[in-house]
Amino acid sequence: MGIRDIIEGKKQWRAHTARVKALPPDYQIVYKEIQKYLFKVGPVDLLGGDLLSEMVDFFEEGVASGRGVRELLGDDVAAFCDDLIKDSRTYADIYQESIGKP
Repeated sequence: MGIRDIIEGKKQWRAHTARVKALPPDYQIVYKEIQKYLFKVGPVDLLGGDLLSEMVDFFEEGVASGRGVRELLGDDVAAFCDDLIKDSRTYADIYQESIGKP
């Protein structure tokens, strides 16, 4: 990864963060909780994938349609996140594999 890749990545992250900050406060709070959960437990390819950008797209659509964030996700944000990543390889999977092998 070269310096240009790093700079481009930072530009993309800042644009992504600006989109999150444009959301209503309740959406921002839930997004940050989802982000924290996914960074801690989530898929190995989270940073290389589009999951967080797609989450912001989903939230922007919810705002545009006048729906509340709880109406979109339900009351259990962790269960929503688990459902999002159920078919993805996670860091927890890697850890389980490492302790299961002699």
